[in-house]
Amino acid sequence: MASKKSPPKSASSGRPKNRPAKNHGAPGENGDGFDSPADGSDAPDRHGVSFPVVGIGASAGGFEAALTLLKHLPTDTGMGFVVIMHLDPRHKSKLTELFSRVTGMPVREIRNGMALEPNHVYILPPNSDTVLAGNRLQLMRRGENVRVHMAIDHFFRSLAEQQGDRAIGVVLSGTGTDGTQGLGAIKAEAGITFAEAETSAKYFGMPGSAIDAGCVDAILPAERIASELARIARHPLIRPRTKARAKEPEPFPESADALGKIFFLLKQNSTVDFSLYKHTTLRRRISRRMVLQRIERVEDYVSLLRSNRDELEALFRDLLINVTCFFRDKKVYTALKKKIVPRLLKGKAEGGEIRVWVPGCATGEEVYSLAICLSEEITRTSHNLKLQVFGTDLSEPAIAKARVGHFPDLIAKDVSPERLRRFFIKTATGYQISRGIRDLCTFARQNLCEDPPFSRLDIVSCRNVLIYLGPELQKRCMPVFHYALNPVGFLLLGTSETVGPATDLFTLIDKRNKIYVKKNVTSTANLEFTAKAFLATRPEPTTNSQTSRAEITMPGPIDLQSQADRIILTQYAPSGVIIDTRMRVHEFRGRTGRFLEHAPGAATLNLLQMVRPGLVVDLRTAIHRALKEDDTVRKEGIPLKINGHPYEVTIAVVPFTLAPSGEKWLLVLFEEGRAIDTEKTHSLAKGGKVSSDGRDTEIHRLRSELGANKQSLQAIIEEQEATNEELKSANEEIESSNEELQSTNEELETAKEELQSTNEELTTLNEELSNRNIEMAQMNNDLTNLLSSINIPILMVDNSLAVRRATPLAEKLFNLIPSDIGRRLSDLKANLTISDIDNMIREVLESLTTRESKVQDMQGHWYSLRIRPYRTRDNKIDGAVITLVDIDEEQQNISRLELASQHTDAILDTVYEPLAMLDADLKVRKASRAFYKTFDLNRKKTEGLHFCEIGAGEWDVQQIRNLLEIMLPKTRRIIDFPVEVNFRRLGRRKLVFNARRLESKEEPLVLLAIEDVTNHQTRR
Repeated sequence: MASKKSPPKSASSGRPKNRPAKNHGAPGENGDGFDSPADGSDAPDRHGVSFPVVGIGASAGGFEAALTLLKHLPTDTGMGFVVIMHLDPRHKSKLTELFSRVTGMPVREIRNGMALEPNHVYILPPNSDTVLAGNRLQLMRRGENVRVHMAIDHFFRSLAEQQGDRAIGVVLSGTGTDGTQGLGAIKAEAGITFAEAETSAKYFGMPGSAIDAGCVDAILPAERIASELARIARHPLIRPRTKARAKEPEPFPESADALGKIFFLLKQNSTVDFSLYKHTTLRRRISRRMVLQRIERVEDYVSLLRSNRDELEALFRDLLINVTCFFRDKKVYTALKKKIVPRLLKGKAEGGEIRVWVPGCATGEEVYSLAICLSEEITRTSHNLKLQVFGTDLSEPAIAKARVGHFPDLIAKDVSPERLRRFFIKTATGYQISRGIRDLCTFARQNLCEDPPFSRLDIVSCRNVLIYLGPELQKRCMPVFHYALNPVGFLLLGTSETVGPATDLFTLIDKRNKIYVKKNVTSTANLEFTAKAFLATRPEPTTNSQTSRAEITMPGPIDLQSQADRIILTQYAPSGVIIDTRMRVHEFRGRTGRFLEHAPGAATLNLLQMVRPGLVVDLRTAIHRALKEDDTVRKEGIPLKINGHPYEVTIAVVPFTLAPSGEKWLLVLFEEGRAIDTEKTHSLAKGGKVSSDGRDTEIHRLRSELGANKQSLQAIIEEQEATNEELKSANEEIESSNEELQSTNEELETAKEELQSTNEELTTLNEELSNRNIEMAQMNNDLTNLLSSINIPILMVDNSLAVRRATPLAEKLFNLIPSDIGRRLSDLKANLTISDIDNMIREVLESLTTRESKVQDMQGHWYSLRIRPYRTRDNKIDGAVITLVDIDEEQQNISRLELASQHTDAILDTVYEPLAMLDADLKVRKASRAFYKTFDLNRKKTEGLHFCEIGAGEWDVQQIRNLLEIMLPKTRRIIDFPVEVNFRRLGRRKLVFNARRLESKEEPLVLLAIEDVTNHQTRR
């Protein structure tokens, strides 16, 4: 299926429901709080400005990063810049004045209704929020009762809605998660997103959250983000097309040629065909990748895709971006409770089941939302019903994330506190869906347009998926939904979607929320879910119609084989039919018109009534023999007139059965043979002269026909005899009915015998149970020996934390004796320094994840404690498995390394001479206190930088570069190397460098000793 979010959202469920931009599962759910495109295209109607707009979000520590970014930006990018920073609402902001000092662009504080202009910088004032509406910035006072305030997300979402692929989002240093959802909305609309790198961000909370969410295109320091923005501004797919550029070639021509090549490459790589998705969004997503790859011509991008599989994968992921949220459009869930759930509950018997399918489920928020909503109603009405919610999507990563069910703290904005308390578990990094709700939901990868759907469903929620599909795919989806739903089943679509021409399949019951109910009519659509052969073998388009066959990409071995098989089956295989034992035709193979024709009268599929008269006798005989002998029967040389000319026809009847039912079927094949020489036959009939060979041939033919007639007559006789036997049997059954009435008394007398038989059955059952006990004892012995031979401490506990099994080493570490089996682990005093093992096990049982920690035994020996869920064969959780891995040697090595590091730090802090230790990339690893003091440097701003970049580049002297990059790699040690450096604060200083390479298997280092000899006539 495709999925709900991508340009392709999946027509299948693959929106492609993999909607090219949203959830690969269902193109709908942008998760940004704004409705998906409502126009006929797959892109929203844009009313923003014609030039790109860059939103810059920052929080704690982001002021310097924002200054750096604006400082390095050209003043003529043609972009508009809006800076959103978390400011103290009680103090007036001076950002406008401060930013004006570092950039030549006009810097203005936002006022309500202010028009957005290119090459301008706009600053959000304190205690306010802003959104982009058309070409103006709307200012609004910040709400006092908002639980989670996200000013950056608020603006970014409006920027994505208004600007689409001309929206650019930048998240700089800050704490929290503000900006993550906004960047996701921008990327979902084919915009470009940046986050500040951890090496330069003072606080990595906001950039890190966005990166972890997978909605960042580039991770760079602030100055490099400025360079990328300047480059993007010059890209032909981004910059506005002015009158002066009107005659320039279009960078992305409307020709389907280039798109066709890209679709072909994607089809080869992912098996997903995007050609029937709406092309508007696809072009926007492809343009976005071209901008990121610094490519201006689509032909060059096609060449890159052919040679770079990573970029092909990146494009596919871009087309299937997953962006959604919990309880999106709450009015739909209100309508669900009021209009759908009561009707479902009324029609369900106690113990029944409600089944729901969400094509294009993305990362699962909609699936879990429906599960929560329906479970609330089932509990409220006290109905004893089961609930099963299926979520499908084209994106494997999205499905994997949905199965885990872990979501960031941001969901608190969409989920009420009561629901968070009831259905979620708070974790250190967000919220985990409770086990009860997770057990109701099943996730799987599926292509809505090609894979078989689920069945016996009560609700199909396919919201905002169809808007990303072409008319053909939309038309194909409706019969699939109709087939999947129960007679009283409901279809939920997005607010911008309809069932189109499928009004004969569904009735609209809620126009506002787009809720439909299934009509009880027979769908005539052909649900061929796996018919992919044509798409799989379709050649890649080419712009040169004269391209020779040799230049076309050759298919692989499997394609060659399937293509050859298709040609053989369609052009050379004999014609035939598949029938059951009642002579009813179920399938026609090849062209059977020469041998079959419809008889006058009522329509029928009985083979003997359809076959041409000249074949009836022989065909009846062959079928009879094939059924009787259960073997292939051939009848050759059967004369038959075809188009007025006599031919010899061969009939082959092949019986076969289908597992597991064992039902018998027959394959009847017709082979057209040579034409019969009518002139010889006519001459022979008149007594004319015919050669002896011709006479013998004719005699042989006549004898064959006579033999066939005898066999046919014999078959008829046998059939008649079988009919007589059946009549006799029927008569006997009638007679036996009277005997059965008379035998009632006899049955009462046999009750004793039946009781005795029951006793025998119980005896047999006891024997079977005894055998099972023997097998279980053998298995138990095997398991005991296995655990005894394993030289690893392993302990198994059940759901009540009672000890189930343990290896000998585990018995020593947990201080177990044989009688402790069945006791709770907390009642035992383990020889380990661990106090909260019970809580750790309960957390594993609840979250179904593995926990690991380091522990010591009483002698100080180190182990890695790992706790995993204990799963039964039917995938039920029945306890936990605890293992301890010996890591003492590894831990001792770590301790020695830490001690060595402490010694190094102590030496560096003690010596009076400036020392610096560099890594293999010549970045400052550590430096002595004298180094920072002598050269007036800051430790935090120095460590991690290239030695020539410290002090704002003051050390970038050619002599130092020659020493570090040329001389030192050639020799292990350099002594008394003079260098002159001009420092802004210290002035020109004469320095003497002593350098030495420290070779190490783990990491080579460089030690620098620096002496300031400026005030010395000669060195001491």
